[in-house]
Amino acid sequence: MTDTKNLKNFLEGYSIEVTPGAAAKIDSFSDALPKGTRVYIAHIEGTPIEDMLVTAKKINEQGFKAMPHFPARIIKDKNILGEWIKKYQGEANVDEALLIAGGANNSYGDFDSSIQLLETELFDKFSFKRIHIAGHPEGNRDIDPDGSSLNVDEALSWKHEFSKRTDAKMALATQFCFESAPVIDWVNGIQNKGIDIPVHIGIAGPAKLQTLIKYSIECGVGASIKILQKRALDLTKLLLPYKPNQVLQELADYKSANPSFNIEQVHFFPLGGMKRVTDFVQESA
Repeated sequence: MTDTKNLKNFLEGYSIEVTPGAAAKIDSFSDALPKGTRVYIAHIEGTPIEDMLVTAKKINEQGFKAMPHFPARIIKDKNILGEWIKKYQGEANVDEALLIAGGANNSYGDFDSSIQLLETELFDKFSFKRIHIAGHPEGNRDIDPDGSSLNVDEALSWKHEFSKRTDAKMALATQFCFESAPVIDWVNGIQNKGIDIPVHIGIAGPAKLQTLIKYSIECGVGASIKILQKRALDLTKLLLPYKPNQVLQELADYKSANPSFNIEQVHFFPLGGMKRVTDFVQESA
């Protein structure tokens, strides 16, 4: 028997992600999200920085927390990074950032990883209150082509040491997963290695099955994609929208039974739209 109270508590304070294009279609974020919700802004390759600034300003002015992506591979050099930061702070009052390598196949300039962005020390210089970095519960083939987690683990250890030196609060914002067991093993594994950076677990919001499979392949989601593939073989479920009830309930129950388990928040990827996420959260409460 599931405990719905566990799930309600687990979803408290969730964050969500938007693109500038999706944000432009939302007149008021208050109509969709609880006040103060953290809203990540995906900086997709080719998106002008001006569009990112407009989106961040809108989110912050409406009483939410804008956290733009800083994808290393599309930032030319330290000067450009500094200009972006100054514009974000001066025009949009941004003091939170998600640092990622980014999806570009080749670097535009000097940066190839989030570690290199951190090494500039610009985010500390400009007094960012919060810096999030990527987490990979099921590994990352771009970083570890051999399927191991050697390079990912080494980078995570470096970032953990950095977290001790920065004044900013840090968290691991992960790729979305569909199965609880790999997540639990990964979180426990990094905790056992002494890495205590809080985890904001990525969850795909309700969406059509075909949509989720498409994005999962594009984003390099790991072994838990088999959950979707198995569901796709069941004709009775093929046309029904996917909802992340099971994975969230299992993680919520595990967190309730193990309070020191280091998942701090849920981060939703609204692949089926923001309203489907907010409706799902309300139903779960």
